[in-house]
Amino acid sequence: MAYALDGLRVLDLSRVLAGPWATQLLGDLGAEIIKIEHPVRGDDTRSWGPPFQFGEDGDTREASYFLSANRNKKSVCVDISTEAGQSVIRELSASSDVLVENFKTGTLEKYGLDAASLRLINPRLIYCSITGFGHTGPYADQPGYDLLIQAMGGLMSVTGVPDDEPGGGPLKVGVALVDIVTGLYAANAIQAALLHRERTGQGQIIDISLLDCLVAAMANQSQGFLSTGENPERM
Repeated sequence: MAYALDGLRVLDLSRVLAGPWATQLLGDLGAEIIKIEHPVRGDDTRSWGPPFQFGEDGDTREASYFLSANRNKKSVCVDISTEAGQSVIRELSASSDVLVENFKTGTLEKYGLDAASLRLINPRLIYCSITGFGHTGPYADQPGYDLLIQAMGGLMSVTGVPDDEPGGGPLKVGVALVDIVTGLYAANAIQAALLHRERTGQGQIIDISLLDCLVAAMANQSQGFLSTGENPERM
């Protein structure tokens, strides 16, 4: 059976959820996903249990969290802090169509693995960077994670019961929804960039932030505030 993204290679330097979710979706559509993991601990979520699958000891167990976001991938252990590891990434980048990473702003630049450096090697490369707050602006250097963004982006303010009722107050959503939504936006943007490359022969740089994606996903709640100036309430 032929898939839409057959023949495309995605180099996945992301970990935890938002980036892995995006690359998993691309893998579901037929792309080859090469997942780069730390040589000692691997992706952080490999140990995020219980629940575990397969076994309970350190050699056989696999956290279900990791399995939920990393199907259809080939894992390679690379230490990108070493010159040898950086050479591996550059070599893989030269033969990849897409690179996805979610390191803190500036981290990959010090290793020479930032978008500008790798696209000198491969101008057709689509480089997707996922961060908490983007690469520009007052919070660009700050780390971001799902719970923080749920609060800053307003999702917790409209989740739960009103303040004047028992148990009232902002509540966290039961799934890391910001990461999931960001992964969806990233996969969508990557496919648009692939279409652009098909027409022009040039790759693109995609800058996606968790905060931007949640604000966008607030949809009618955000528009209601913009229309009236009144904060939406928990109902």
